[in-house]
Amino acid sequence: MSDVLVTGGTGFIGSNLVLSLLDSGYDVRVFDNDFRGNEKNLEAVKDKIDFVKGDIRELSDVKRAVKGIETIYHLAYINGTENFYNKPDLVLDVGIKGTINVLDAAIEEKVDKFIYASSSEVYQTPKMIPTPEEVECIVPDVRNPRYSYGGGKILGELLTLHYAKNAAMKKAIFRPHNIYGPAMGWEHVIPQFIKKIYDVTDQFTKNEAQITIQGTGEETRAFCYIDDAVKGIRICAENGEDGGIYHVGKEEEISIIELLKLIAGILNIKIVTKPVSLTQGSTTRRCPDITKLKGLGYNPVVSLEEGLTKTINWYREKLINE
Repeated sequence: MSDVLVTGGTGFIGSNLVLSLLDSGYDVRVFDNDFRGNEKNLEAVKDKIDFVKGDIRELSDVKRAVKGIETIYHLAYINGTENFYNKPDLVLDVGIKGTINVLDAAIEEKVDKFIYASSSEVYQTPKMIPTPEEVECIVPDVRNPRYSYGGGKILGELLTLHYAKNAAMKKAIFRPHNIYGPAMGWEHVIPQFIKKIYDVTDQFTKNEAQITIQGTGEETRAFCYIDDAVKGIRICAENGEDGGIYHVGKEEEISIIELLKLIAGILNIKIVTKPVSLTQGSTTRRCPDITKLKGLGYNPVVSLEEGLTKTINWYREKLINE
């Protein structure tokens, strides 16, 4: 089958996408420098992939990765809220220069298909919940470094749709919403809660805990398990229209306090919460409308409790055995 490149392929979503593509018989090349990803995520299939190590900001590295490729899934980016605030220059450098480099190489190589990984952060605080893809993308305050991430993703979408507009290359964009699962790193709310509970319960040996949470706890998100997300990404790439933008996620909202209670319940630990102020720039509510992707055959099936159980079991074993 055709040759596929996944940039950011050792990361959480990227590595799971690679595994899915391999299962379908694709020849897969991975491009990464492991800044946030880890080659261990692909250890089981290292003999089945073509791994190119390099910097997305270096055009020569990118050209090596794109050589002979027909389809590109461009996921390389700098994620993690701490990075948004502390390294906005790096976030923008990777996000913008990196995307231009990949597009330039794709145009030169006459790549057939370019799939760009955007983010729910492009909406910041959306005006409509559930949020359809047509809701405006905004950067509320250019002085806040947090928006280096969402702003960079907005620019990435513009580049995807318009920078290479004359190239005979199908382009599509997916906006993932709170994708979670085993080995997702530590910079996200679910593993952070697991780690907090682990720390205050003496390695899960106590059955009660006080946990600090940002905000009131009534803030909401809609979480999507990684297996469902990968299916959605591939449907976007394979069935989506040229220039199409699609949400990948689920429409089941849950408050952060209820999420924490669910995690604690799975761990069989009673919790008391202590609220602190919400970080400036954080949004209070987010949930996607996934009607468009459902129309192409997308049907997320993993329940939050099932997905959390798998995720918690993975992190619990990792914490205990470290």
